Amino acid sequence: MAVVILAAGRSSRMGRPKLLLPWADRTIVEHLIQQWLTVGAAQIAVVVAAHNTRLIDEVQKIGRAFCIVNPEPDRGMFSSVRCAAEWPHWHPTLTHWVMSLGDQPHLQDTTLRKLTGAVQSEPQLVWQPAYRGRRHPVVLPKNSFTALRDTAASNLKTFLESSSVARKSIDIDDPGLEIDIDTPEDYGRAKKLAGLE
Repeated sequence: MAVVILAAGRSSRMGRPKLLLPWADRTIVEHLIQQWLTVGAAQIAVVVAAHNTRLIDEVQKIGRAFCIVNPEPDRGMFSSVRCAAEWPHWHPTLTHWVMSLGDQPHLQDTTLRKLTGAVQSEPQLVWQPAYRGRRHPVVLPKNSFTALRDTAASNLKTFLESSSVARKSIDIDDPGLEIDIDTPEDYGRAKKLAGLE
């Protein structure tokens, strides 16, 4: 299993780079990398904007994940997903890729384990959590991940809803699935949910 941490947004509503915010005794990006390693990721890459040199430096300093630079992040999140699919340095033995939002450090380890564990029952399918309509992180098998390189879809939702993609959901009771850290208020809610304040 590989993990793609999507982190090329501008953090405009937060006012500063979200993944460099403190999370316990580390940054959010360091927490995410460590969390996914604990859950069993064999390879991790963080998709970053070319202009976000502070985040690139932080990932390189941590040393346990690669950086994939999105040269045109203003095209939206799907451009980062495509950059990850086109990246040539994935280990050849990988079978699944997790598309993980960089602004969800508050998700429980048990949530990630349930999601990745469900994949083992039907590994040929795309898997998503289900909680009040929320559908991230997404786990894609190799054939779906490589299909991202040539898809005509304009976003990940359209790609996943196409007839060529077979997918399944697992119900997970984690209120954190409803929260993305976009604003200082979201940051406070996420920290409270994670027991950090």
